[in-house]
Amino acid sequence: MSRAYAWFDQIFLDLLRQLRWSFLPPLLIYFAYGVQGITSVVATFFVKEYLDLEAAFLAGLAFWVGLPWALKMPLGHLVDLIWRRKYLLILLGAGLMAGSYGIIASLLIAPDAMVQIMPANSWYVTAALLAPCGFVLQDVVADAMSVEAIPHRKLDGSPFTEAENRVMHTTMQTLGRITLIGGFSTAAAMNVWLFDGAEALAQEEKGALYAQVYLLALMVPLLSLTGIAVALFQRRHLGAKLRKIGLSAAEIQNRLTLPRDPVLVNWWYFIGGGAFVALSLSVGLSDMAQAQELIFVGSMTIVLLLMRQLIKALTPQQARALIGTAIIIFVYRATPLNGAAATWFEIDVLGFDQQFLSVLSLISSLLTLFGMILLRPLIANNTIAWIITFLALTEALLSLPNIGLYYGIHNWTAPLTGGLVDARFIALVDTAVESPLGQIAMIPMLAWIARNAPSNLKATFFAVMASFTNLALSASSLGTKYLNQVFVVTRDVSNAEGQITTPADYSSLGALLITVALLKLAVPLLAILLVQLSPLRSTD
Repeated sequence: MSRAYAWFDQIFLDLLRQLRWSFLPPLLIYFAYGVQGITSVVATFFVKEYLDLEAAFLAGLAFWVGLPWALKMPLGHLVDLIWRRKYLLILLGAGLMAGSYGIIASLLIAPDAMVQIMPANSWYVTAALLAPCGFVLQDVVADAMSVEAIPHRKLDGSPFTEAENRVMHTTMQTLGRITLIGGFSTAAAMNVWLFDGAEALAQEEKGALYAQVYLLALMVPLLSLTGIAVALFQRRHLGAKLRKIGLSAAEIQNRLTLPRDPVLVNWWYFIGGGAFVALSLSVGLSDMAQAQELIFVGSMTIVLLLMRQLIKALTPQQARALIGTAIIIFVYRATPLNGAAATWFEIDVLGFDQQFLSVLSLISSLLTLFGMILLRPLIANNTIAWIITFLALTEALLSLPNIGLYYGIHNWTAPLTGGLVDARFIALVDTAVESPLGQIAMIPMLAWIARNAPSNLKATFFAVMASFTNLALSASSLGTKYLNQVFVVTRDVSNAEGQITTPADYSSLGALLITVALLKLAVPLLAILLVQLSPLRSTD
C-alpha cells in the first residue's frame, strides 16, 4: 500500500502541489486552442459531403495550413520587443479565428449568397488559412506568458533556487500540454453530445447541425481573451498585496516585472520573416510547378539562417545540445501520415459515423491527458533520444490494428468473440493505447528553452525553434501528399443530380498504411543513430 501511495503521490499529488495561480493566464489560451478541436469532426464531414476536393489536394492544403506557424520567428522577436503590449496580438488572433469559423458557418447557412462572391472551395481554403494565422498569433504570446508566469521572487523578496526554477519551468510546460489536451477533450465530449443521432438525420438537417457547431466555435476566441483578463487581474491583485506590506512603487514594479536584459532589434528575424512571406506569396500564387516544395525549401533555409543567429547567444555546449535535440524532434514529426483516405475508408466501408468518430476523438484526448500525467516521470528522467526511440517503436507497433482493419481482421475476430471484438472495438482499443504518444516529444525541448534561453530572448527562442519543428509538419504533409499520389485512393463523389462522377477505390489503401508504418519506425531511428554518433549528441 505504501508503494502504491508513493507512486500516486509522485504522479498526481506532486503535480497538484506544483500548481501556481500565476500559471493560469497562458493555460487559458492553451485551453482555448484545444477547444477549437470542436470543429475537427464536422470539418471532415463538411469537406466530404459539400466539397469536391481530392485526398492529395487536402494533403497539400495541410502543407499551406502549417506554414503560418513559421511566422512565429518574427512574431516571437516582436513579442520580446513589445513585451508590455504583447496582449494586442491575442486580440488580433481572436479576430482571425472568428473570421474563419464565420466563413464556414455562412457557407452552411447562406450557401447561395456565399458562392455568388466566391466558389465554395475557395471560401473553404480561405477559412482554413485564416484559423492558423489566428492561432499562431495567440500561441507565440502564450509561450512568452508561460515564461512570465514563473515567479522570479518569493513574496518575502528572496529569489528561487535554480532547482526550484527548473521544477517550475518543467511543470509549466507540462501543464501547457496537459491543458491543451484538456481543451481537445472538452471539444470531443461536446462533439459526442452534438452528434448523438446525427447519422439518422436528413442531409439538410445535418447541414444545420454543422452550422450550429461552427457558430458554437465562435466562443473559442472569446475564451482565449479571458487569459488577458486574468493576467491583468492577477497583476493588480499582487500589486495591492505588495502595497499592503509597505513596499514602494518602484519595488512593486520590480516585483511585478520579469527581470530582462535590454532587447536590441535584430533585423535578421524580420528580414527572414519578410522573405518568407514574399516567397510564399510569389510562388504560392503562381502556377509554378512544385510550388509547395519550393516554399518548403526556402522556408527551411530562412529558419536555419535565423537559428544560426539564435545560437550565438548560447555556449557551444548548449548550442550543440539544442541542435541535436531539434534534429531528432524534427525528423520524428516529419514522418508522413495516412492522410484523409484512411478516414474515408472508416466512414464508407467500416461505417464509422459522426458520433463514433467523436467518441474516438474524446477517448484519444482523455487518454492523452492521462498518459502525459502518467508518463511525466519518463519525460523528466530520460533523454530525448530515448523518448523518441520509445515513441517510434510504439507508434509503428500500433499501426498494426489499422492495417488489420483494412484487411478485414474484424471479420475474423467478431464471430469468435460473439460480436464483441468488431471493427469499432479494435478502433477504440487502438486509439486508447496510441493516444498519449504524440504530445510527449515537445515537452523536453520547451522546458530546456524556458530554462536556458537568455532572459531577453525567451519568446524569440520559443518562436524560432517552434518554427523549425513545425516545418516538420509541413514536411510530413508533403510526404503524405506524395504517398497519396503513389497509392491513389478515391471516395464516391456525386454531382448535383446524385450521379456518381468518381467511384470509390480503396484497393491501394493497404499498401499506403503499411508504407506509413514502416516509415514511422525506420526514419526516426535512423536520425537518432546518426545524431547520437555525431558531435551533436543529445544528452538532455
